[in-house]
Amino acid sequence: MRRRDFLLAAGGALAGAPMWTKRSHAGEEPPPNVLWLTCEDINAHLGCFGQAGATTPNLDRLASEGARYINAFSVSGVCAPSRSCLITGMYPNTLSSQHMRCKTPLPPNVTCFSEYLRQAGYYCTNNVKTDYQFDPPASAWDECSKEAHWRNRPDTAQPFFAVFNQTITHESSIGTLFESDDVLRQRLEPLAPHQPEALDLPPCFPDTPIIRRHWAHYFDLITIMDKWAGGLLQQLEEDGLVENTIVFFFGDNGAGLPWCKRWLHDRGIRVPLIIRWPGKLAPGAERDELVSFVDFAPTVLSVAGAKVPAHLQGRAFLGNAESPPRNYIFAARDRMDERYDIIRAIRDKRFKYIRNYEPYRPYDQHLVYPESFPVMQEIRRVEKEGALEGAQKLFFAEAKPLEELYDTQADPHEIQNIAGQPELAHELSRLREALDVFLDESADTGFIPEIDLQAWLASAWPGPPETLPVYEFAADAEIFGKPVKDHVDLLNGTVRLRRLRAIKTLGLVPEALPLLRTALEDYDPAVAFWAAVSLGHLRDGSPETRSALLKTLEREELSAKLGAARALVLLGHTDQAMPVLLQTLAHENEYARLSAVETLEIAGLEHPGVREALEGVMNEKETYPRRIAATVLGVKIR
Repeated sequence: MRRRDFLLAAGGALAGAPMWTKRSHAGEEPPPNVLWLTCEDINAHLGCFGQAGATTPNLDRLASEGARYINAFSVSGVCAPSRSCLITGMYPNTLSSQHMRCKTPLPPNVTCFSEYLRQAGYYCTNNVKTDYQFDPPASAWDECSKEAHWRNRPDTAQPFFAVFNQTITHESSIGTLFESDDVLRQRLEPLAPHQPEALDLPPCFPDTPIIRRHWAHYFDLITIMDKWAGGLLQQLEEDGLVENTIVFFFGDNGAGLPWCKRWLHDRGIRVPLIIRWPGKLAPGAERDELVSFVDFAPTVLSVAGAKVPAHLQGRAFLGNAESPPRNYIFAARDRMDERYDIIRAIRDKRFKYIRNYEPYRPYDQHLVYPESFPVMQEIRRVEKEGALEGAQKLFFAEAKPLEELYDTQADPHEIQNIAGQPELAHELSRLREALDVFLDESADTGFIPEIDLQAWLASAWPGPPETLPVYEFAADAEIFGKPVKDHVDLLNGTVRLRRLRAIKTLGLVPEALPLLRTALEDYDPAVAFWAAVSLGHLRDGSPETRSALLKTLEREELSAKLGAARALVLLGHTDQAMPVLLQTLAHENEYARLSAVETLEIAGLEHPGVREALEGVMNEKETYPRRIAATVLGVKIR
C-alpha cells in the first residue's frame, strides 16, 4: 500500500485562509476557549489519582472542578512520536513519524490541527515545545515562542487555543538530580520535599537509597510542575475566563525512569488526563472510557464547533461530534534513539496484549542517554552484584517472549505474563485479531526498514513485477494465533505493508527457513532484508543459506545487502560481510550507517577491522551510529 494513496483516500484537504470574524448573532453562545497544560514523563502520580504521598494541590483542585480520565494513553512510550500524533490527529506509524528524532515529510492534506481552529476563528498559540518530528508550517500558530500566550491576542473577544508545555518533570531532570537541596526547597516552598523512605517503589525497581532518592525527586518535580499549572490557572481566573475555557491537563508519556518511559507497559504509556469544562463535565467526575492521544485533535475541534476532517484517525470524546466510546487503544515502539525494536500493543479496559516482532532483542538494550543517569547506573550495579529479586530481574532477560498478556486489574504493574494460560485463550485471540485489524487499517509503516523509509516516502513505490514469486510453505504451526498459511498468503499478495509484516512474522519460526531463502530474491529489498535478518537470528548455518546470503550481498539495493551482512555476521561469516559494512560507513544515509554499526557491534571488537571502523565512526558529530560506536568502544560521550 502506498502511504500517499492511503492518506489521500481519507480526504480532508485544507481550504481557505485563517480568518477571525466575531460571532455576534443574538443568543448565540460564544465558542469556548481551550487551554492545554502539558508536562513531560509522568504517570498518574498525582494526589487526585489516588497516589499516596503525592503533593499536587493545584491539579487536585482542577480535578475536583472537572473530570479525571483514568484510562488515558499515549500512542508511544516517548515524546516525539506521541506529539506528532497529538498535533496531527494521526498515528505516527501511519505518518511514518514513529522513530524517535526522525524527520517526516507530511502528505499534502495533513497538517497541524491548530490550522483548522485558526480557520474557524481561533487565536492559536504554543509555548513553546513542538517536537512533532516535522517542522510545523508557519500557518500552524499565530504565535509559537516562549512568550506565546492567550493574553497576546489583539482582540480579547477572539476565542483561543493555547498550549503551554512544562519540561521540569522530564527524564533529564529526574535522572540527574539536577538541583541542590537548597534550590529545590526554594522552588517547593511552602511545600516540603518528599521523603524517600515514605514512598512505595514499583516492584520492578530495586530498593536502594539511590533509587529511593530518585523516586522522591521525581515526586518533587511533579510538585514544582503543579505550582506552574496553578499559576496559569490563576491567570485564567484573573482574566475572567474560567467559565468559558475548557482546560486539558495531561502528560506526554510515562515516567522518565528505566523500564517505564519508552515501553508499552502502562508505566510507559498511561498518562494523567484532567479536563475541566464548566457546565458540561460534572465536577469531581471519574471517567473510565478509553482515551488515546489520537482522539485529542478531533475532540478539540469538536468542542470548538469546527469541522473534523475525515483523515483524522481518532474519535471525538466530547463536543458536538462526540462518537461512541472506543473498545481499544493502540501503541507502538520502534526506534528509540540509537536502538531498534518493533513492538505493538493493544489494550481494553482490563487486558493488555503486547506483540514482540523482534523477541531476540532483549528489553535491556544499551541507550547512551538514559545510561548517563545515576538511576540506571544504580540498577546496573545491583544487577551486576546479583542482588535483583523477583520482578526486578525481568528487564534483564536474554530475550523477550513473542507475546505478552496482562490482566491490568489484577496485575497493574504488568509483571505476570499470562499469555500461556488456557483459560484466557479467548481474550488472547480477541486481542490478537483486533491488533491485526488495526495494523491493516492504520497502514503501519513500521515494518519498512528505516534505511528505505525516507526514499519510499519521497516517491511512489514502483510496485511488484508482473509475476510475483510464489511462496509454498506448509506447517502445522500457528504464529500470533493464525495458521502459517495465512501469513504466506499475505506474502504472496501485492500490498507491500502486509507483505512486510508477513515476512517479519514468518521469520520467527524455524519451519520457514526454505521460504526465507527464497525471499532473499524478492523484488522488494525490504522483504529480502527481513528474510536475511531472520535467517541469521534463526541460526541457520546450512550451506544453502550461506550461499543465498552471499548472493544477496551482490544485490544493488543497500537494505538487502545490509540484511545479508547482518545474517552472515550472526552465522559466523564476518569476513564475507566486512566489505559491505565498511563501505556503508561512508554512506550519507544515517540509518544505513546505523544498521552497519549495529552489525559491527555483533561482530565484536575482537574481529580484525572492527575497532578501527568504529573509531572512525567516533569522528562523526552527534549521530546515532556514533552512540553505538561509543558504547562498543567503552567511550563516554555524555
